[in-house]
Amino acid sequence: MTRTEARARASYGVEVLLLLFVSLGRSAVYSVLAILDLSTRPGGVAAQTSQLNPTVVPDRPWLDALYQIAQTLLPLVPALLAVHLLGRSHRDPWAAIGMDLRGGRRRWARDLGTGLALAAAIGVPGLGLYLLARAAGLATDVQAAGLGTSVWALVVLLARALMNGLLEEVIVVGYLFDRLPRLGWPPWAVLVGSALLRGTYHLYQGWGGFAGNIVMGLVFGLVYRRTRRVAPLVVAHTAIDVVAFLGYALLAPRVGWL
Repeated sequence: MTRTEARARASYGVEVLLLLFVSLGRSAVYSVLAILDLSTRPGGVAAQTSQLNPTVVPDRPWLDALYQIAQTLLPLVPALLAVHLLGRSHRDPWAAIGMDLRGGRRRWARDLGTGLALAAAIGVPGLGLYLLARAAGLATDVQAAGLGTSVWALVVLLARALMNGLLEEVIVVGYLFDRLPRLGWPPWAVLVGSALLRGTYHLYQGWGGFAGNIVMGLVFGLVYRRTRRVAPLVVAHTAIDVVAFLGYALLAPRVGWL
């Protein structure tokens, strides 16, 4: 390796660390702390609750709405930063990760179809794994939505699902699958490392969420390696979260086991 190549690798390494620790790497650290907390409380992980998408200021709806907007839009900044940084090595970074508009309707129809099929393949077994983990005492009681069932709440949940899909897939797949090989990681290590990161920042849901998201990360990584497109993964992730968020919001009050 030449001195120039060594400097470039070091620069990419610093870039990856900085981006991750202002985004999903930071979430992973807090999730590790969360699982330590959950595991050492009375009753262990199974007795605890993970509430997603809660209200922030229940007694002041207008202020809570502003919080919900901020919590939906601001997390997208690291994803946009990742794409911006990819511009260091790609003329069109959106095309480099498969989020471009080339190919027209046919390309996007194919991405949509692939994404929905992937969501079904991951989502149904994922629900089963969660229920098994709950029965085994390895998962928290995940309350996927705490905003109610108003039209506004459902719109927020839809937007939050899309935000999650964009943030996670752009960074954990599109960005890392480009940058980690530049740091000398072999393909298998990129795949496993990306999946482990995905699992780790879901540890706050318990060991079931950790395992389930590792499986999801491995599948998504293999699909990306084959297609070189993040768009279907964003569709799949968004669809899974839409079903989870809206399904919980609409069905939990009527279905006891939820």
